[in-house]
Amino acid sequence: MIGKVRLVQTRYEDTLSDLARNNDLGYTEITEANPEVDPWLPGEGTQVVLPSLFILPSGPREGVVINLAELRIYYYPKGENRVITHPLGIGREGWSTPTGVAQVTGKKHKPTWHPPESLLKEHEENGDPLPAVVESGRDNPLGEHAIYLSIPGYLMHGTNKPYGVGTRISHGCIRLYPEDIASLFKLIPIGTPVRIINTPYKAGWMDSRLYVEAHPPLTEQRKAQGINFTPMVSAIIKTLGESSLKPDWDAIKQAAVNQKGIPVPVTEETPQTNINLQQN
Repeated sequence: MIGKVRLVQTRYEDTLSDLARNNDLGYTEITEANPEVDPWLPGEGTQVVLPSLFILPSGPREGVVINLAELRIYYYPKGENRVITHPLGIGREGWSTPTGVAQVTGKKHKPTWHPPESLLKEHEENGDPLPAVVESGRDNPLGEHAIYLSIPGYLMHGTNKPYGVGTRISHGCIRLYPEDIASLFKLIPIGTPVRIINTPYKAGWMDSRLYVEAHPPLTEQRKAQGINFTPMVSAIIKTLGESSLKPDWDAIKQAAVNQKGIPVPVTEETPQTNINLQQN
């Protein structure tokens, strides 16, 4: 696990969207963690939870890992004992970002945008035609930096509409805040492996206790499966391994119901080895 949960008090002019970007969080993350707070008019002096504690996704800790369910990217620089994480915008329903394994095939500063045929058709039907090519500049939805993937037609890029980061807003591509993609652009080499997963439930150890982190499944999953806690139970059992600890199933059920995206403890303390990774 990396990071920590923090509390801040709002100023009169703050919105949750402002606080999210200022603290490298996505809009959905901060609103899920603060369901009682008006996102646009929280009011002066309102206490806001900043959900900056994360359980690392299961699987190899190498290259880029994108978890669609939590709208977040994790990057493990090769040969370094640290992880870098940022919020994402992903494909909206009907234009879902695909899961799978890929790699970085190219990078471009000030990219031009070639809208796909499907998007050109959609805008034409809505009476809002797009040009065949959009040069770099403030009207370019790719922003200033683009990192191309081996999955045809998909890339990680900046945006000229940063308020959409942390939501399902794109036509399948992966959006980041301009400052985050600028940083990753310098760090991620061509050939870096990329693993795109869809994991709403994660489990991990911190301070000798097992924690669970629950996010609402994507709309497509909820429609197909309804309420299904089996993936959470599977994550807990796998992470417990041979530990003799008994999980608190009431706490687990509460985490599954609340789905605030904040790791919560579900066992008592016992000696365990913590993950030795630094967040950056």
